[in-house]
Amino acid sequence: MKIQEIKDLFGRNIKYYRFHRHLSQTALAEKANISVTFLSNIERGKMFPKVETLSRLTESLNVSVHELFKMDHVPDDQREMINRLTIDIKGTVITALDGVFKQYLG
Repeated sequence: MKIQEIKDLFGRNIKYYRFHRHLSQTALAEKANISVTFLSNIERGKMFPKVETLSRLTESLNVSVHELFKMDHVPDDQREMINRLTIDIKGTVITALDGVFKQYLG
């Protein structure tokens, strides 16, 4: 398995457990003592945490390190749901920001 594949798998699993625990990125970031931007980058496979941060994430999500590297626990339909939610949320935020910019910046 390539390094990027490991980062992607880890990020998907973090996102899965975060959704499963009904935590926002902000809430998990606060519990793990990391920035929301860093958490977002982890979930998207752009960055990987150091051991100390990994430990805080596992404690915050109440999972073992092993669970965050498993390949088979997220069914395809749930993976697809997470991806669709992410796309929907991004679209909603972009539309809202566009409206705000137009209203205030003309």
